[in-house]
Amino acid sequence: MNIIPTQFPQVLLLEPKVFKDHRGCFMELYSEARYREAGITENFVQDNLSVSVKNVVRGLHYQLNKPQGKLVSVLSGKAFDVVVDIRHGSPHFGKWLGFELSGESGHQVYVPPGFAHGYCALSDKVIFHYQCTDYYQPGDEYAVLWSDADLGITWQQQGEALLSPKDGAAPLLKDIPPGKLPVYQP
Repeated sequence: MNIIPTQFPQVLLLEPKVFKDHRGCFMELYSEARYREAGITENFVQDNLSVSVKNVVRGLHYQLNKPQGKLVSVLSGKAFDVVVDIRHGSPHFGKWLGFELSGESGHQVYVPPGFAHGYCALSDKVIFHYQCTDYYQPGDEYAVLWSDADLGITWQQQGEALLSPKDGAAPLLKDIPPGKLPVYQP
């Protein structure tokens, strides 16, 4: 596995080995020992699968009291994955990173607890998989508006974004009180 550091020291781009031949391909999605060597030491307790059509934007989501680290990948199709540092007091506060993930490349992104996360489906159908380090808590779910101009995210959708009503009504980052944001801990 190839581990690629990013501008945010805690966020990692991972390139698992993909073995391809005339029959298709095989790859190891997760191996605790290998990922611990890469610095991902959390235990994953929940797997989620999302299927989206082209131009669906999901996010930017986070949990505050029970923050989730996420190991994300695309099993089929292509998506633009976005990680935003929303940790109050962070030197990278309000900055974002974007990654193109696809079933063909097999690349993964590790999103640490305390970051907002979202993605946009770039192909007609995207099967998106993510493992979480804590359980989903409906009363602890928060979001930042995906199109917040202050963030300046260059989403790659082709046409109008398809959103859930909740994601479309999320607040701007500057309108979220510091007490409703994760706290940066150096």
